[in-house]
Amino acid sequence: MKNKVKFEYIPKGVCSMKMVFEIEGKIIKNLEIIGGCPGNTAGVALLVKERNIDEIINMLKGIPCRGRGTSCPDQVSKALEEYKKKYL
Repeated sequence: MKNKVKFEYIPKGVCSMKMVFEIEGKIIKNLEIIGGCPGNTAGVALLVKERNIDEIINMLKGIPCRGRGTSCPDQVSKALEEYKKKYL
């Protein structure tokens, strides 16, 4: 059994202030998004649970929000790319 890693990410250019992941191998076990639009961030957190990080990166990367050039979902993909560089 692989160890769970707690990974924290500070998003840039969005309303959310922090993302806290629990990842086991390449599977997201939990995601808490602090700040941002409550319904959207809660939905994203539930949708990524128990899914492969590469699948989530491909799905969420590049989604814009209000002309910012990024979004909370896009920042999730950026966080997971950073996680891969650090842990995989």
